[in-house]
Amino acid sequence: MKKRLVAAVVSTAVALTVSGTTFASADDRMGGREGKGINSLLSTLVTNGTITQAQADAIAKAAQDLRGAAKAVKETNRASLDAVITSTLGISLDTVKSRMKSGESLAQIAGDKKDALITALSAEVNKQIDAAVAAGKVSAAQAAAQKAKTTERVTAMVNNLKYKAFKGGQRGNA
Repeated sequence: MKKRLVAAVVSTAVALTVSGTTFASADDRMGGREGKGINSLLSTLVTNGTITQAQADAIAKAAQDLRGAAKAVKETNRASLDAVITSTLGISLDTVKSRMKSGESLAQIAGDKKDALITALSAEVNKQIDAAVAAGKVSAAQAAAQKAKTTERVTAMVNNLKYKAFKGGQRGNA
């Protein structure tokens, strides 16, 4: 019974590591993005005889593969947001990066196109949320809750000097 409970906890932890929104990294939140926390947990479970080393290796590999897949989705979503920004503002990504690096927010760069930018970005974010629902990553209820906050979050991002896609003038990992 105890082994089943621990296995269920580990399975749930791995599942929760991967699920989430399109903005959440598949980082295991247990020691960073390299899976150190989950590897430590798995090592303890192997030492205690709860699972075998082969099972631990399989779980660690699955978690690593899922982190890679989540990173690819995140990069694709970020590129889509970048494309929306550049097409709405009518300027290159390099120009946007340069201006943000010099201290301007997206709102300042957008000027009188700020509202159009917020609308376009909100539509893209909602599209990404819909894709997460279609992929089974989030439930319809979770999507509805996220969509209810989209405009507020996008507005904050547009007004924030630290838009993460342009962190330090380079694409960020956050």
